[in-house]
Parts: sequence; structure tokens; C-alpha cells
Amino acid sequence: MKKKLRIAVATNGKKGLEDTVSEVFGRANTFTIADIEDGAIQILRIIENPALSYEHGAGPIAVKELVDSKVDLVIAPQLGHGASSNLEHHSITINLAKGGTKVTQAIEDALKEALKK
Repeated sequence: MKKKLRIAVATNGKKGLEDTVSEVFGRANTFTIADIEDGAIQILRIIENPALSYEHGAGPIAVKELVDSKVDLVIAPQLGHGASSNLEHHSITINLAKGGTKVTQAIEDALKEALKK
């Protein structure tokens, strides 16, 4: 695993690490983005999902936002085919987490999984 890792979590609101994982990816309210350096969260920011109001094609729009944010790993409960193939195309790892999971727990679980690889 590289020393620095930028993780985006599909989230329900703006509570940062206290927030919970959204039940959806493409229409998640927000994405909580955490920079992990040497296993510790260094920077945390929350971005509004630009695809929230889209009737169709929300996943690829959300992916573009995360690509532009230079994330390495996405945590979400499920992803549509378009979103997952776009993430894979940009070499962004996908880690599934149950909706409602606390962000801190989802990040810890993803880091443990990344260490196994």
C-alpha cells in the first residue's frame, strides 16, 4: 500500500467522520474525502454530489467528480455498472460497505482490506 491514500466515502450528510455511509453511490448526498497518510487521517473535506438531482446517469457524473478530486479508493454500498467500470478505468479501487456504517468504521475496514493486497 502506498504511503498516501485519498478515500472518498458516499455519505448521507456533512458530519465528516461521524457521518454514515449512504445507501446509494450515484445519488449520495455528499462524498466525504479523507487523505490518509501513514495510516492516519490528515485532511478531511466534504463535497456535495453534483449528480444528486440527475434523473439518469448519476453514477458516471459522481465518478467524474471523484476522478477530478484525485481519489484512490471509493467506499459505497453498491455501484451501478457504469460507475464501477468508470472507476476501474481510472484505476480507482472500490470497497463495499453497508449503508448506515459509520464513516470511521468504513475507512478502517477499507484500510485493513488494502493492507491485505
